[in-house]
Amino acid sequence: MPRAGDHRPVRPGADGPRPACCAPARPVGAQPPAGRAAARPAGPRPASVQPHGGWRELPGGRFLMGSDDSPYPADREGPARQAAVDAFAVAATAVTNAEFAAFAEATGHRTDAERHGWSFVFGGFLPDDFPPTRAAATAPWWRQVHGAHWRRPEGPASGLDGRWDHPVVHVSYHDALAYCAWAGVRLPTEAEWEYAARGGLEGKPYPWGDERDPGGEFRMNIFRGGFPAHNTAADGYRGTCPVDAFPPNAYGLFNMTGNVWEWCADPFAPGARVLKGGSHMCHESYCLRYRTSARMGNSPDSSSGNTGFRVVRRAPDE
Repeated sequence: MPRAGDHRPVRPGADGPRPACCAPARPVGAQPPAGRAAARPAGPRPASVQPHGGWRELPGGRFLMGSDDSPYPADREGPARQAAVDAFAVAATAVTNAEFAAFAEATGHRTDAERHGWSFVFGGFLPDDFPPTRAAATAPWWRQVHGAHWRRPEGPASGLDGRWDHPVVHVSYHDALAYCAWAGVRLPTEAEWEYAARGGLEGKPYPWGDERDPGGEFRMNIFRGGFPAHNTAADGYRGTCPVDAFPPNAYGLFNMTGNVWEWCADPFAPGARVLKGGSHMCHESYCLRYRTSARMGNSPDSSSGNTGFRVVRRAPDE
C-alpha cells in the first residue's frame, strides 16, 4: 500500500489489482426499445465551432508515450515508446453541457442513454430510499438508473441548473461521433490526446509533473476520502466540476486528468474504444487511472455519469 501522502502510482499486490471504479459497460447485446432509432445529425451545421475555452494550436512532433510503471498491466500502457503526431488543434476543455445542448437542439439527436432508457449513476448520488436496481458486476457502486441521461445526470429528478459549464456526461462513443460530424471536428487519437495532456513534459505521470498534489495544492477533480462511501470533496467537488475549474497545463488545456473520462478515436480491443484521463470517481485505492498515460476501454454504446469527450481539428495551415 502507498505511504500516507505518497500518491505516486504503485503496483498492485500479489492478489492483483482491485476492481476499478471506472466507467462501467452496458451489458453485451443490450438493445434499445423498438421505435427509438437514433437521430442522425441534421439541420444547420455551424459555420465554425468555438469551444468553451477556445482552441489550442499544437505543433506536433515526437514524444515519449505510455509508461513502464503501470499499476494495471492488462491496460497495456507500456512499454514507454516514442510516438509522433502531426500538428493539430485541440479544444482547451471538454465539451460542455451548453455545447452539447446546442447540438441536440439543432439535430434532434437522442443519445444512447436516452434510447436505451437508462444509464449508470454512482450510487453515492442516489437517495437512501432509491429502489434497488441492477449494479455493475465488478463495481457495485454503479447503479442502473432509468431516466438518467445527459440532461438528467442523476435520474429524472435531476437537471443541469448550475452545470451548463460542466462537461456533458452519459455520452457514448456513438454520441461523441455524432457531435463531431455536426460540428465539423473529430475525436483525438490516443497519441494526440496523450501528447496534449503531457503539456510538453516527458515521462511525468501528471500534466504538471511528478506529484499529484504538489505542495498540497489540488490540481484535479478526483474522489477524496474513503472510496466509495465517503467523499470529503476536499478539492471542492463531489461530482463533476466546471471544465476549466483547475489550472491548465503548459499547453493551456484544462482538466486533462480527473473530472471525466474522454473518448478517443482508437480501438482499445475488439468491440471497445479507448478512454483517457480518469474521472472524479477515481481513487488511489481502486483506480490510479488519473494519469497521462493511463487508459481503459469501453463498448461504444456505453454511458455513465463520468464519461464525456473533447474534440480536435486540423491545424489551420494544413
